[in-house]
Amino acid sequence: MNFLKQAFTVTKMLTTEALTSLRACNMGSSLQQMHRKGPHFKDRPPRQPLGGKPFAKGVILKVLIKKPKKPNSANRKCVLVRLTTGKEMVAYVPGIGHNLQEHNVVLVRCGRLQDVPGVKLKCVRGAYDLPHVIKA
Repeated sequence: MNFLKQAFTVTKMLTTEALTSLRACNMGSSLQQMHRKGPHFKDRPPRQPLGGKPFAKGVILKVLIKKPKKPNSANRKCVLVRLTTGKEMVAYVPGIGHNLQEHNVVLVRCGRLQDVPGVKLKCVRGAYDLPHVIKA
């Protein structure tokens, strides 16, 4: 009889430990609720460097040459731009060759440069002081 009592208390302890660990991982939900609702994912804020606007106008403060991450090696032509919103951000100049200098006006759009950290904007060719790419 004593043996049965001990076995019962051990199984009771195991089940309570299992239940507490389950409660800790699903924050009080039952297995049926977790099955019904599916996995819980954290809501992440959207990345919007221009605050949801498609384009922004900006004045060039400095022309930069950035180096890409590890497997790539070509230098990327970038500019430091002060946007009309007051933010200062780095923008990539696409295409071969440009004649941008300090105080030029450019139009920028959202678009990340994947191999250069911190560059989240791209300049638009053919708008304001940045002409189209000249075909050779």
